[in-house]
Amino acid sequence: MAPFRPGSASSSPLLEIVVPAYNEERRISEGLLRLCAKLAGMPFPSAVVVVDNNSTDATAEIVRARPPSVVPVTLTQCQVPGKGAAVRTGLLRTRAPLVGFCDADMATDLDTIDVAVGLLLCGERVVVGSRAHPFSEVDNRHSRVRELGAAVFRRLARVIVPGVSDTQCGFKFFDGPLVREVATGLRTPGFTFDVELLARCAERDAVLREIPVRWRDMPGSRFSPARHSAGILLELGRIWLALRHEARAAARPLREHPLDPVGSP
Repeated sequence: MAPFRPGSASSSPLLEIVVPAYNEERRISEGLLRLCAKLAGMPFPSAVVVVDNNSTDATAEIVRARPPSVVPVTLTQCQVPGKGAAVRTGLLRTRAPLVGFCDADMATDLDTIDVAVGLLLCGERVVVGSRAHPFSEVDNRHSRVRELGAAVFRRLARVIVPGVSDTQCGFKFFDGPLVREVATGLRTPGFTFDVELLARCAERDAVLREIPVRWRDMPGSRFSPARHSAGILLELGRIWLALRHEARAAARPLREHPLDPVGSP
């Protein structure tokens, strides 16, 4: 692959990264600056898709006001509330062979992009950043209540997505055609969308490859165990029921049409 040089930003990107954003005016500018600086140093064209999820602050205006750069940043709107809805909208806007998404706070060290893209170029189809990986470095300042809730969630999520130790790290990369096909059918708008996304990738025989990350807890998280736990359990239940129903329907043998004559070919 020929190295990408400044001035060729009009080339079709090999990699597109989706960044969901809801009321991120305080950190979207710095986050995009860091992300674009990282992508500009890579040897191929890349692009960023920011999805404004009904922000009531200046998030959209800040993104629109960014000066042109080697790494194009586009803004799209998602009127359906929820991180899952925003990521789905962004994934369906992409066209690149390789696609990823990361959080606006850039809590995961962006050098991990090198590892994720390298694995995709070597044939992996799904690369999942995992804070639970034994080689991950995690600076976690969460409360004990939130840590306990996260542990319970991970156990429940492993029932749906066996073999993945951390479904919720906001750093995942995919084969583009695969993830766009999967995103078309996603039905989970909230925090647990990652579980459905990974489960449906696995349904298509994609190996879910976990990689270690350097992750730093960033201030400003909107997740609250008190406000969101019940909704998350309901979403997990819906995902499990939907996948189970589809699996049973697919395994059910085709019945002979009642109008077919006995012994007909």
